[in-house]
Amino acid sequence: MPIYAYKCSSCGFEKDYLQKMSDKPLTKCPNCGKDTFRKELSAPGFELKGSGWAATDFGGGPKAVPAVHARNNKN
Repeated sequence: MPIYAYKCSSCGFEKDYLQKMSDKPLTKCPNCGKDTFRKELSAPGFELKGSGWAATDFGGGPKAVPAVHARNNKN
C-alpha cells in the first residue's frame, strides 16, 4: 500500500497516511476540522540504479557501455 502525504491549506497541518489506491482521498483536517485537507504530489519511493536496462545489468552478459564511449571508439 502506498503512503500519501497530506497537507491542510487552512492551518498547514501535514501528515502521511498509508492507504489503498482504491481508498477515497481524505478531505477533513484532523487538526482544524476544515475540509481543506489535500493530497500532495510527492516523489516515488524507489531509486533506479545501474548503467542501463535490466537485460544488460542483471543478465550476466556484457556490461553496457555509455553512449559517449561507444561514439569515441568508432574513429
